[in-house]
Order: sequence, then structure tokens, then C-alpha cells
Amino acid sequence: MIKRVLLLASVISLAVASAANSFNLNFYQPTVVNGTTLKVGEAKLELKDNKAIVKQGKTSAEATVKVESAEKKYLYTTVGYKEGDGHQIKDITIAGTTTKLIFE
Repeated sequence: MIKRVLLLASVISLAVASAANSFNLNFYQPTVVNGTTLKVGEAKLELKDNKAIVKQGKTSAEATVKVESAEKKYLYTTVGYKEGDGHQIKDITIAGTTTKLIFE
């Protein structure tokens, strides 16, 4: 009985931990992530170690990121773009967290 309770607790904690690294994004212009162009619309961001995986339908792009923490939580999720006409992501701040992702 104790083994089942421990197993259930560990499964639940893993599920919560994996959900905490998944966020929703909205792109208002075509966006480039590590050479892959994503369309205007909703996308899902998954953060694993120092990798950001952006998924939009069947399209998926992975990029190395540097994770920074702010003193206060961000009110909004924002996507910053590099200068130029390529619409390449420079950084993302995640609403409700102190997390800022710097794309390398």
C-alpha cells in the first residue's frame, strides 16, 4: 500500500513539473526560430534545460536559450525580435513568471 502511494505521488509530481515548463505564445507576424518560419497564430513553447522548443501544428523549432530571472514577475508574455526584416526571435518574457529567455 505504501509503495502505491509513493508511486502515485512521484507520478503526480513529475506531471506537475513537466507542465510547469510549457507555455502558450501568440505570434502577430511570421516568426523565425533557428531558421524555421512559424506562421501568425498560436504556438506552444516548451522549455527543457537550456533548449526552447516552439511547436505550431506539425511545425517544430528548437533553439538554445539563456534563461534569466527578473526581480518581479512579468505581467505579459512578450516576444522581442532582432533588428532587420528576418523576424528572428531575440527574447521571450513569460507572463506570471520571472523568466526571460534569450535566444542565442
